[in-house]
Amino acid sequence: MAIQYREWREGDDLTLLQIWGDPETVQAGQFRGTLAPSSNAPWRRCIVAEDVVDGVGIPVAAGVVHEAALHPERLWVYVEVARDHRRSGIGSTLLMMLRREAEGSPSGITRLRCKVEPGTPGAAFAEAAGLTAIQRSQLVVVEPGALKLPVFGDGSEEAASERIEDLATGSVELSDVVGRYYTSVHGWDSPGDLGIPTVQRLFLDELSGAHGAIVLRAPKASAFGAGVPASKKGKLQAFAISYAQPGTEHDESGQPSDVFLGHEPELNTDEAQAAVRDLLALIAYQYPVLMELDDSMTALRAVVEPLMEEGRARRQGAETFVVSD
Repeated sequence: MAIQYREWREGDDLTLLQIWGDPETVQAGQFRGTLAPSSNAPWRRCIVAEDVVDGVGIPVAAGVVHEAALHPERLWVYVEVARDHRRSGIGSTLLMMLRREAEGSPSGITRLRCKVEPGTPGAAFAEAAGLTAIQRSQLVVVEPGALKLPVFGDGSEEAASERIEDLATGSVELSDVVGRYYTSVHGWDSPGDLGIPTVQRLFLDELSGAHGAIVLRAPKASAFGAGVPASKKGKLQAFAISYAQPGTEHDESGQPSDVFLGHEPELNTDEAQAAVRDLLALIAYQYPVLMELDDSMTALRAVVEPLMEEGRARRQGAETFVVSD
């Protein structure tokens, strides 16, 4: 077996897909989409390994390293080798070459990260390469009626309407809380500067798939102190953004709605858990809800993990680990 390495060329994706077959994990399927010709804007370096047979090189493996606008403190890296060419040093050589390319990244960032599923060849390769887990993530489905509906104030519709509100996804107030929450639960891999326009583009506009948001507010407050009737809207405590397509989120198939659920990061532990619990109870009252749950989302974990233990929520698919050097 004679292996030679070269830059990625147009058409390599079709050849490699035939040799690799179906992706072994969800992450592999996603990362395959990042294999593309090297470029400087955005910065990416992609290398292909060929098995030379009778003077003809046949692509059998590829690797890519690239910068990311979101979470810019590390570079994404991905390596895949055909099953019948593994354990021959090709993957390690590709990773070594990509590390060398990373030393020339415009940002000066050289640390690498990737996503793997435990118990897979990719996870074993990452461990052997010295990449260790920095975060665990899982998709969780909360079943309908898993939580008892909250009672607001005197239990009247008016009291509930003061606390629960459908909010436009273009809301600056919503964008502010979403951005600060996302930053607060990603201290392990900073997302960088998330201004309002960036938050709206990544999480809230039509291209992101967002089409609705519901928020939980604190009780109304008086703008003039005690003794004066409350008239000012309460501050936003928690939010739920739906990414299901309009008209299909509750179809007869029973597929859960994809939801991003979070809270005002300045709430204390008990307040954050209560806010998340109340809003989750509302959005999952009649229909199942699908959420991404990271270990760093402590308030959401405190609410959802007991439901999983009781069988009222379940993990969908395998866990995912973000690994880094």
